[in-house]
Amino acid sequence: MNATAPTPPLRVGLIGYGLAGSVFHAPLVAATEGLALDTVVTSDPARQEQARAEFPDIRVARSADELWGEGRGDAPPLDLVVIASPNKTHVPLAGAALAAGLAVVVDKPLAATAAEARELAALAERTGTFLSVFQNRRWDNDFLTLRRLLADGELGEIHRFESRFERWRPQLKGGWRESGAPEEVGGLLYDLGSHVVDQALTLFGPAVRVYAETDVRRPGAETDDDTFIALTHAGGVRSHLYVSATTAQLGPRFRVLGSRAGWVKYGLDPQEGALREGLRPGAADQPWGEEPEHMWGRLGSGESPLTGGGTPVRTAPGDYPAYYAAVAAALRDGGPAPVTAYEAAHCLDVLEAARTSSREGVVVKIAYLGTDL
Repeated sequence: MNATAPTPPLRVGLIGYGLAGSVFHAPLVAATEGLALDTVVTSDPARQEQARAEFPDIRVARSADELWGEGRGDAPPLDLVVIASPNKTHVPLAGAALAAGLAVVVDKPLAATAAEARELAALAERTGTFLSVFQNRRWDNDFLTLRRLLADGELGEIHRFESRFERWRPQLKGGWRESGAPEEVGGLLYDLGSHVVDQALTLFGPAVRVYAETDVRRPGAETDDDTFIALTHAGGVRSHLYVSATTAQLGPRFRVLGSRAGWVKYGLDPQEGALREGLRPGAADQPWGEEPEHMWGRLGSGESPLTGGGTPVRTAPGDYPAYYAAVAAALRDGGPAPVTAYEAAHCLDVLEAARTSSREGVVVKIAYLGTDL
């Protein structure tokens, strides 16, 4: 009896080799069984050389058109396109890839508006094509730990969820992320805000009321760098979310208060730092996503974790590789996307409402029919 031939890996084209492309997407794609990084698109000569040095077997293209046009020549067709280019390019590139019949992953935010996100979702449905959004912070170690605590009922009925993604960066770095031009979709509200809002919605469901304060603190800054968002979820939980580049003393990453207990967790998931240092998932000598015991959060009631109160709770290992493993499974077996375009659209509903709330000083209500969540 002849052995079954191995299934060839799915070929992946990556558009963009800046921070998102080189630090997150390329290493995670390369580490995922069943996926093969085939082509990197970047017009920057230095980034082209970096991509070749890090992945010697890949093709390098200067234009995204080469992924779905005649530029591939005799190369086998791609199975998946990952869009990790600047925010303003997400919608046109995703639309072109979907129209060409290619499965697509887009880095967050999917679009500048919820309407654009839903248009892309509808296009994917019409063409029968896979579309997902890279919300990697759903696989942060602290977030996975919190989901476990909630599932086990350790906190009781949740009253308030506090989430902070804070940094101390008093000097501007420049670039499109700090641009005030509306077409660039820059600022922390759409950058780190995409993460904290997505996490809150994933945990506690749709938001029906939004209040926000967005500020521009640093001299010369053009867009928000210090933002607070308050959500009221349909189920009654309140989320208080903070994103900032101007925080001289960092607060807890999570503080979650329930009827039975509270949980407080400091520090950021270690996976981004590991990827920036060139470490890769799957290395035998380096457990992935683990953090030391002194960083574990504490669970308890009536005591301060800063003075040793509460019980340490082991932090689950972070698992960014799970995202692309789920993408590969969906493409092979027809399963669901790990993050859908409609989920991204609801996140954008909240971000748009937050912008309106801050500008007008009002609470913004969001109504849903329940058909696209």
